[in-house]
Amino acid sequence: MTSPAGGHGRASGATAPGGSPPPSFQDMWRDLAPIGRHAGSGGYRRYAWTGADTECREWFREQAEARGLDYETDRNGNQWAWLGDPLAGDAVVTGSHLDSVPDGGAFDGPLGVVSSFAALDELRRRGAEFTRPLAVTNFGDEEGARFGLACVGSRLAAGQLTAEKARLLRDGDGVPLARAMEAAGHDPGAIGPDHERLARVGAFVELHVEQGRALDLSGDPVGVASAIWPHGRWRFDFRGEANHAGTTRLADRRDPMLTYAETVLAARREAALAGGLATFGKVAVEPNGVNAIPSLVRGWLDARAADQATLDAVVDGVERAAREHAERAGTDLDVVRESFTPVVEFQHALRDEIRRVLGKHGPDGSGRTVPVLGTGAGHDAGILSASVPTAMLFVRNPTGISHSPAEHAAEDDCVAGVIALADVLEGLACS
Repeated sequence: MTSPAGGHGRASGATAPGGSPPPSFQDMWRDLAPIGRHAGSGGYRRYAWTGADTECREWFREQAEARGLDYETDRNGNQWAWLGDPLAGDAVVTGSHLDSVPDGGAFDGPLGVVSSFAALDELRRRGAEFTRPLAVTNFGDEEGARFGLACVGSRLAAGQLTAEKARLLRDGDGVPLARAMEAAGHDPGAIGPDHERLARVGAFVELHVEQGRALDLSGDPVGVASAIWPHGRWRFDFRGEANHAGTTRLADRRDPMLTYAETVLAARREAALAGGLATFGKVAVEPNGVNAIPSLVRGWLDARAADQATLDAVVDGVERAAREHAERAGTDLDVVRESFTPVVEFQHALRDEIRRVLGKHGPDGSGRTVPVLGTGAGHDAGILSASVPTAMLFVRNPTGISHSPAEHAAEDDCVAGVIALADVLEGLACS
């Protein structure tokens, strides 16, 4: 990718060490690309508080230093790079996350962080005068790939996750979050609500690759988010009786795998009937032997919908079907809601101001109206919306594929995203 900014001016007296220009978009993308990439799948495994995560955090710190920004890590492990006084209040903040789902794509999260630094460079090139503090941020553990709960860093900061519950989260190997944080050099005793910090933020704007095809279908490189659908994760524990696969008659089996399989099919059926989305994408089996009937099958349901009533209909329908199948198969079922995020309506005033700014400039030079679209994907911006005015920009994804190595955004669209973000930040933070 080429740099969206042709040069790198300085604003408000800020200079990088040595007076040299900071890394371009292309340089940042190239340096970040190898971190956490799995040689076999080509996807990324940047899990919270692992070696890959540490490398990503170091990359972020280097970008801050290359631009002469004040760098800090907050009590919950979120990273901040400041232009201006962070204590002054009414700050404009932009950024996203750098962690990934298992074998995820390159753009989900990192595009927002790289674009934020590039947008700052673009504003300096323009000679913009900043009247409000500006920060770029990397929120930790957004995907929840390791500990099973999404947006841990922002949830802690907003007080939507208690420190006590966070420290008890465990990964697939039984390692508690607290121990993982400590091993990575962060004090788990410090985590908790960060209301004072969030009170100093006047607006948070997150740029993200679109995780769908709405922009591809409309022919627009950039869009503005209207809302995030309500969504959550439910754990279904199907319990039966372990037994020998080669000697136990079919009639004598209490096989939880059958109940699980029926429930997977029911999830697809209920989602289609209600007009929502339901996915069983993770499963754990005990004792997990080829020649053993399982004693436990644990499956995780991800369910989303455009409104709460539809989401409730989907989840209730899946659970009802699961219990009916369990009763017929002689298996037991426990259902636990592990996380839930209600519908997030981004602040209309901020959203409308962003549409006005982008409509005036035209993200692709056309000057046409910028589309507004909802999304079924969760984001840190959604979590923070209860505490801070938030908004999101989406960059076109031509295939709509996300959470996969096939995730993609064209170079020209990435450039348009950076320019759009720079225009928005200029409208919010500059005179």
